[in-house]
Formats: sequence, structure tokens, C-alpha cells
Amino acid sequence: MTRSAYEARLDRVLEHIHAHLDEDIGFETLAEVACLSPYHWHRIYAAMRGETITVTIRRLRLSRAAERLANSDMPLAAIAAQARYGSTDAFAHAFREAYGLAPAAYRAEGSHTAFKAANRAGDAAGFPIFVETLPAVRCAAMAHQGPYIDIDRAMGQLFAQLGVQGALPAAPQMMAAFFDDPDLVAVDRLQSQACVPVGEAAVVAPPLIDTFVRGGLYARLRYVGPYADMRDAYRWLFGVWLPGSGYTADDAPVLEAYRNDPRDTPPLALITDIHLPLVAS
Repeated sequence: MTRSAYEARLDRVLEHIHAHLDEDIGFETLAEVACLSPYHWHRIYAAMRGETITVTIRRLRLSRAAERLANSDMPLAAIAAQARYGSTDAFAHAFREAYGLAPAAYRAEGSHTAFKAANRAGDAAGFPIFVETLPAVRCAAMAHQGPYIDIDRAMGQLFAQLGVQGALPAAPQMMAAFFDDPDLVAVDRLQSQACVPVGEAAVVAPPLIDTFVRGGLYARLRYVGPYADMRDAYRWLFGVWLPGSGYTADDAPVLEAYRNDPRDTPPLALITDIHLPLVAS
């Protein structure tokens, strides 16, 4: 079997996990989805994807729980149950271990709360913005349709395909382009792309997309914290900073550049640069 065939089977596993994250997920079922030996498939997954399947599932479930804590009033017991924890105490222990705060404290004090407060106060100077001109960058991209919080699914597929095609850079930079407004477009129809800059000599073949990230003027907001928490940062950027900035948003996708790796970085230490395209004066 070729490496690309193995990657395709592991991609099916991740698709199944994302689709059933709020349900019980059995290892035997995942072996069947992968069409690989139940004795060996997990060793293959861990070796090729850089983390065990248990870590993948826990990380994704806690990320979804963090999003619900930050952006909803869902009771803690319901969030714990949907994350497949048998009790709120077990959920609280796992969440605190990963995020450094108990769930209730995270809801009240997490990185999202500063942006919520700035939105309420209309504080346009609450966070530093850097207006800068960026060069156009050639990228290999993987298309994604669905919730933006699930862009890591496309990112995993992108890295897997780049490895198969021999085009993975030595020090890959993770980026994503977001094409739709999540307040206007149904969540299952949101369009985005996971991107990795590649050199001019790299050969990019389907299912990857050979594309260029727009060069030009951008406003950059650095966000430190879990990816799931950035909704209020976006609302501040578009609704508070932009109207008073003197700039106009350009007709181009918002970009996110991920400065560290979620597989080995605590969620509260994740760094994301949000790039809002601007019309040059």
C-alpha cells in the first residue's frame, strides 16, 4: 500500500471523529473506518500524525468545550456531557489540566473576556493593531467547508498530502483563509482554506490547490489564547477598531497565521495573527 493510501485512510478516521465528536467513539469502529488491522492501525496513526488517537480526540473535544464556554450560556453539566465526561468533576479536571483554568473560571476570566469588555465599552484602543504591507505568497491549500473551528481537519489533510507529494517545507508555516461571514452564512456552508507557503519550485498536485495569498495592506491583530475563543476578537476588530481607524476593509479573505503548534503548545499560549485586508490609500 502506498503512503497516499495510508493518508487517505487516516483522513477518513479524522472525518469520522469530527462528525461524531459528541458521541462515544470506539477504537474498533475507527479501525473499521480506516480499513486497517485493529491490532496495528493505532500505531500507524500515532507514527504518521504525531499524536495518539486518544490525545487527538481529547484535544478536539476540549477545544469544542472551550468554544461553548466562551460563546454560549450552556450549563457546565451539559458541556461536560457533550464532551463525553461522566461527571462535571472529571471534565473540570481534564479542562484545567489542558487550559490552566477550571471551566467556570475560564468562562469568566479567559482570553475572550477582554475582547467582550472592549466590545461593550467601544474601546478602539484596547489592543495593539499593526498596519503593514505583506508580500503575495504562493501556498499549497486544502479546501474546507463547514465550521471554522474545524479548520484543523483541513490542516491535517494538507500536511498529509504535502508529505505524500514531497512538497512539505522543512519549517512549514500554518495559515488559513476565511471567505465567509459566520454571522451571515450557515455554519455548514462556510468556506475556508488551510494553507502552507511553498517555494516557487514546489509541485502542488490535486487534491491540493495551488494558490497565492493576497499581497498588500493588512491590519494585524495578535491573539493569544485558544482558537475557539476568537469570535469576540473578530467582532472588536470589525465593529470597534475598523470604523474609527480611517481604513476600509478590502474585498479579500481574512487570514490567520498560526505561530505555534497546537499539538505541543498549551491552548492559553497559542498565538494567532489575524490579518484584516485593507484598501490602500
